[in-house]
Amino acid sequence: MNHTLPLPFSSLELRAMGAGERLHPRPRMREIYRAVFRTLTLSAGLALLATGCTTRQATMKQKAPLQTVRHVDLPKYMGDWRVIANIPYFAERGCIDSIESYGLNPNGTIANWFTFRKKSFEAAPGKFTAKIKVLNKETNAEWKVYFFGGLVRAAYLVIDMDPGYQWTVVGHPSRKYGWIMARNKTLPENTYNAILKRLEKQGYDPALFQKVPQLPEQLGTPGFQ
Repeated sequence: MNHTLPLPFSSLELRAMGAGERLHPRPRMREIYRAVFRTLTLSAGLALLATGCTTRQATMKQKAPLQTVRHVDLPKYMGDWRVIANIPYFAERGCIDSIESYGLNPNGTIANWFTFRKKSFEAAPGKFTAKIKVLNKETNAEWKVYFFGGLVRAAYLVIDMDPGYQWTVVGHPSRKYGWIMARNKTLPENTYNAILKRLEKQGYDPALFQKVPQLPEQLGTPGFQ
């Protein structure tokens, strides 16, 4: 059996090409070209369709935006907040006795400073400072934090809060960062667990949150960093 593929041009046609004559492909070859073209077109169409489906599926899997609280009374929110728990990340990993502090400036911006100790309550306190702008003036719940003179910026969303301003929850759109803070060094366990359940409804993984030691006896305790 001859498995040789048919050549697109005969020897006579090749000679005609060499003589400068115009080439007219045979009818069979025109059908082959059309079939190849249809195959390539179909393949490209299926590839585009698959890409479109994948994009839509990825979009559907994206989580809804975080829902902030309806309103934050800025003067009431100012002052010191103890970091009860957070999702550990490089800047705060190993920090204990952590306090987020806020002060309202006359121009409407917010002064922010973070004090902490590293691993020991006998360690000298450290401090970071930042500036905050309130982005949503209707709710006062969407902020932008500027570190190092604005070189580093971070979103700050107040997504849960005690009506009496005794505890607050700060989220980030990526859900890779989150903070549970309180005015006191401790938070009732039932309150803490209820906060975690609401965080889960917002698309957070509660298991990522770890408590931050605010008292010496909390060091090394299960559930604490």
